[in-house]
Amino acid sequence: MKQSASAILTYHSLDDSGSVISTHPDLFREQIERFVELRIPVVPLRDAGRAPGSLALTFDDGYDNFLEFGYPVLAKYGLPATLFPISGYCGLRAGWLWSRSSARRPPGLMGLSALRALSGSGIEIGAHTVHHPDLTALPEERAEREIRESRFSLEDGLGRAVEAFAYPYGACTPAVKRLVKRHFRLACGTSLAYLTGKCDPFYLPRLDAYYLRRRLWYSRLMKLDGRAYMACRRLLREARGGARGGSPSPPGMDPADAGAGETRP
Repeated sequence: MKQSASAILTYHSLDDSGSVISTHPDLFREQIERFVELRIPVVPLRDAGRAPGSLALTFDDGYDNFLEFGYPVLAKYGLPATLFPISGYCGLRAGWLWSRSSARRPPGLMGLSALRALSGSGIEIGAHTVHHPDLTALPEERAEREIRESRFSLEDGLGRAVEAFAYPYGACTPAVKRLVKRHFRLACGTSLAYLTGKCDPFYLPRLDAYYLRRRLWYSRLMKLDGRAYMACRRLLREARGGARGGSPSPPGMDPADAGAGETRP
């Protein structure tokens, strides 16, 4: 792998639940501060492939804790990010995250007014379908409706174009990809890989923040040993969960997280 490869990071919820799709707010702040200290360029998602050695930050599902713990840190350093909210759940609670026996209250999801304010402050808003289904399991007509209407709903609410898409669970087939190409300019998957010139703009790889919980690895993220670490994690994840569209399949998820974001790391 070339020294100049870029990377896209995937975050979900910023909270202290310990869920596989959660990052503690203090850890997130420390990661961003470390990236700034190391002078790693953080660029908009659309520019990541054109800026060697850079990072792009993405947040799936649209949790409202981003407002308290994510945006203030990014704004402090003037850093961009892309959010992928689920349009049909805007302003609601992510009740699918925990079982009924859990005492923890499910996190909220940002409403359109919050997303609209963020979109005017350097944060890009992308789409993540209307209801977060596995698109590969749907009839083509229904899959396209999930893809198309997520964009239209967000554009109506934001008053600006929505050009990026993230596949729920990273699940993608050639047929699903063709549908996404009709409505978006780029799309993100969940495969654990760095960006190179050979990457498909409609299945961009991303590195899950789950694997960056130790300072050693987020400090070495753009170094050769950090890349070797991510390559090993990718091989282990694929061996455990199989691969579909370049990412592990939903059966590899923790049951408590089913439907929440992406596959279990």
